Amino acid sequence: MAMEVDADDDLLQGPGDEDYPMLERQPSYYSPLDRFKLAKGDQKNYQQQYGDLYFLRLAQLKPAVEALADEEWKNFEIAGEKVRRVERVLDVRQGELCWVAGTVYMDMLLKPNILDDISKDHWIAAPPPREKYISPTGHDLTMLEDESGRLRLIGTPLQLSMLVTGCIIAVMGTENSDGDFEVVDMKVPDLPRQPQRWERDEASAVISNGTGSKRKFSGEEKRTEGGKVAIVSGLGVSGDQGDTLTLDILMEYLLGEACGPSEQAKVSKISRLIIAGNSIAEGTPLALREEEKKTSRKYGYDSSAYNPAPTTHFDNFLATLLPSIPITLIPGESDPANVSMPQQPIHPAMFPRSRNYAAMPDSLEHGWFDSVTNPWEGDVDGWRLMGNGGQPIDDVFKYVEGDERLEMMESLLRWRCGAPTAPDTLWCYPFQEKDPFVIEECPHVYFVGNQPRYDTMVIEGPVGQLVRLICVPKFRETGEMILLDTITLEPEVVKFEVFDRER
Repeated sequence: MAMEVDADDDLLQGPGDEDYPMLERQPSYYSPLDRFKLAKGDQKNYQQQYGDLYFLRLAQLKPAVEALADEEWKNFEIAGEKVRRVERVLDVRQGELCWVAGTVYMDMLLKPNILDDISKDHWIAAPPPREKYISPTGHDLTMLEDESGRLRLIGTPLQLSMLVTGCIIAVMGTENSDGDFEVVDMKVPDLPRQPQRWERDEASAVISNGTGSKRKFSGEEKRTEGGKVAIVSGLGVSGDQGDTLTLDILMEYLLGEACGPSEQAKVSKISRLIIAGNSIAEGTPLALREEEKKTSRKYGYDSSAYNPAPTTHFDNFLATLLPSIPITLIPGESDPANVSMPQQPIHPAMFPRSRNYAAMPDSLEHGWFDSVTNPWEGDVDGWRLMGNGGQPIDDVFKYVEGDERLEMMESLLRWRCGAPTAPDTLWCYPFQEKDPFVIEECPHVYFVGNQPRYDTMVIEGPVGQLVRLICVPKFRETGEMILLDTITLEPEVVKFEVFDRER
């Protein structure tokens, strides 16, 4: 681990008479939003059409993008012709300067096809997964659709902007003789309103007080102290003895056992640990002996091949940390949770030791150990944080050129949609009443786990919103953990390495 050690932090010294102060963990003010929790049991229904989700998204975001476009283009004209707004895509007329809002659909030949999935049963071997959906021949089409129909888009602004299936935009231009809409300009909904720090807690205090005047909060003075939030992803616990050393160093660092007094004082400021997906490595069943392979399997499942080591090791890791630090656990692609978005919290049965620190079932309170959904949104020390395990960004990556993850994250926020490609190429629940992926309030921090490398930047919205973007790398590959300062929202990287004599 890259960490400077001074003379006072030398662990190899005799006991002295000096009295050391008792360090206490910085308290964490934590208030998650349960926007992505689904109904349980028979209340979940998968009989609905998935296409309805895009019309729900359009209904929610169309007023915002139309208001922005109307303000920008209301006095726009070309060669004396003033632009006019049309209500539906099919109301566009050839040669007429107009603008219209709708949902983007990318018609890409290399995208997964449901008919291909059905025909997999007849293949000898399925084709390998594609890294990108972009056609090398340039035959991909960009369409704009609403409840009336589709319109093909062409023009330079499309080449300069990042677009994927599912984002809501407004385009201005004219329809040519081929029936294509030549885009002159384009608008996206842009960042929504951003709440003030502590706004949600203050509003709750006013309501609970019942007098209309703000009451004083318990611990209000401590809010100015500030602390740090640790964010890590991609632990990839496999249960093998060889991959636990770096994980043990991380655990000892968070407990203050791997450093001296001065560094322990810094570690005590870490008020919460957020684990952003892929905590468990991809499933690897136990190798069976020849005589075991011949035994029959009930319902095609062989319980003797189940390998409990990854979840056991991860449970022990969490149970060791929990007496000292609260933990928020976000599931990821390789974790034992449902595949479709939003992923529901990992079941407490997977954590026989750690679940003792969780809240009781159906409780309105949140425990010291909080297993949450993916995506996740909540308030930590007054700031609005939003994050996921990486699947939405990894899917957007397949639609666009390059690998600029921060640009993709910025685009998602400006589109006001946390998972635009769901349900087209990213599996999700078929919502019928409201699209929960629509971003209604702008976060202060947006982090995405399991990214190729660490990166960060700050973006600004049209009315001064500031959002800190953080790409959280895979800990198993990089050994990096992110510490977010809750006063300045500045991140720093703590890197853990194991010395290899053969290097």
